[in-house]
Amino acid sequence: MNPISGPSRAMKVAGYLAMLLVLAIIALPLYWVIVTSFKTPDMVYIQPPAWWPDPVTADPYSRVVEQVPFLRYFANSLIITGALVSAKLVLGILSAYAFVYLRFPGRGVVFMLVLAALMVPNQITVISNYALISQLGWINTFQGIIFPLAGVAFGTFLMRNHFLTLPFEIIEAARMDGCGHMKLLLRVLLPMSWPTVVAFALITIVNEWNEYLWPFLVASDETVAPLQVGLARLISTDAYIDWPMVMAATILTITPILIVFLLLQRHMIKGLTSGAVKG
Repeated sequence: MNPISGPSRAMKVAGYLAMLLVLAIIALPLYWVIVTSFKTPDMVYIQPPAWWPDPVTADPYSRVVEQVPFLRYFANSLIITGALVSAKLVLGILSAYAFVYLRFPGRGVVFMLVLAALMVPNQITVISNYALISQLGWINTFQGIIFPLAGVAFGTFLMRNHFLTLPFEIIEAARMDGCGHMKLLLRVLLPMSWPTVVAFALITIVNEWNEYLWPFLVASDETVAPLQVGLARLISTDAYIDWPMVMAATILTITPILIVFLLLQRHMIKGLTSGAVKG
């Protein structure tokens, strides 16, 4: 092995320093949230700031459940995220299948429109979506939150690229054995596509669980509001802010999604790279 030269050693040190800096930038706010969630309310305002709770208390977590409809917000998040993930998986997989294995006029133009949708931020369509949902009488309803968010341009793009990488010989053999479109999709394509499907599902779960703007506009009370909206109302509805309780609610909000991410992150990396070599 060749010894590390001067410039290479300098680059190695610079790389480690950059990595530590990035880690500190990401970890410091998370550490402050965790520590504050175990403080008493008066400890939040002392100067200089206390970097460790003294005494350590779990009372903020109890107050989240007792003083806030946290379980209702949690159930609403599960309903909204579950419905959106199911809808996006079905629509994304079926539309990707159509773009790859069906022949119809204007297929390229339609796919370009799907790609163009990726470039349009959701905030641009908020006003028109709100006007439509309001005319339908869907304000403060689950369908009013779910339907405008059910568009699936990224999932279609991801699954289409993955389907293009699958061996064409296997597809042809399945067709010669009498597979129709549905059997081909369910029994041949999807069993070879689980890493990409898992990556698609995980990205969708994270995005929809953390969605804030549209549910905030549509949800008027806790009957349909998800956790993100509930967190915002903890801060904005009272002159006195119980910061330890807010931080405890934040920890309880992000914990389920972190568990899902840790369980599925290996499949996510494999799925995202499986279609990266063919467009």
